[in-house]
Amino acid sequence: MRVRILGVPMDLGAGRRGVDMGPSALRLARLAPALRELGHEVVDLGNVDVPLAEASEHLPSAAGPHHADAIAATCRATFARLRALPAEEFVIALGGDHSVSMGTVPGLNLGRATGLVWVDAHADINTPATSPSGNVHGMPIAHLIGLGDGRLTSIWGGGRVVAPEHIVYIGLRSVDPAERELIRESGALAFSMKEVDQRGVAYVVAAALERLARLDRVHVSFDADALDPSVAPGVGTPVPGGLTYREAHLLMELLADSKCVTSLDLVEVNPILDRANETAGTLVELTASLLGKRIL
Repeated sequence: MRVRILGVPMDLGAGRRGVDMGPSALRLARLAPALRELGHEVVDLGNVDVPLAEASEHLPSAAGPHHADAIAATCRATFARLRALPAEEFVIALGGDHSVSMGTVPGLNLGRATGLVWVDAHADINTPATSPSGNVHGMPIAHLIGLGDGRLTSIWGGGRVVAPEHIVYIGLRSVDPAERELIRESGALAFSMKEVDQRGVAYVVAAALERLARLDRVHVSFDADALDPSVAPGVGTPVPGGLTYREAHLLMELLADSKCVTSLDLVEVNPILDRANETAGTLVELTASLLGKRIL
């Protein structure tokens, strides 16, 4: 398989600094060599340029989402880079905070019938009006379904990128009240950790694949905080009770067996908060499972 890697070292959407070093951490954890060992042709495309948060013109404003203009500019550049790639190439985007998905998901999938598997402790479906923090990394899903701030939906020209009923959440355990209501209204398929505990990863993946079976593409957006903090300490918004190491690998192995996944985000790795790059190393191992590494 032809695999392309693109870094988007942006932490403008997060409440804590440090995830801008996520792409470097994932590269240092030997992402490209691990995939080459599986027989893939891997090319690293480098990073998208990202403004510094400390620059005065990018300081958060009192009104609207924090850093919205700078985030929109970065995601627009990401969108343009990815739109130029051949559709058959498997692209791995390295964040950065989860707001980078407003560049990666449309850049790889706009105009195509696409399923979105959102593996995350958080729903990320707040709008600017409902967000408790104003941090954009809690808003990408809302914008991808066409809601929210026009500066952000303009990244791809407006409208929705993914139909709500083609979104599958896996691993939720920290959801704001307004998000809970919007998920119900939207028709998205949502599996909290309660469902994972009750029914198991195999059931959850089978249900997700059934929902997305007739679509052209499936994009997986994997937030490191979907994992339990004991497995992934290097995240800015840890929530106890997440996916175990083995559950996460089974998730990726079953998605690999389906042969339906066409692209991947790896986001919210914060090396400042990590132990010896453990979180990035775990995400590299999970990516290898998604791209064909087998036990037998």
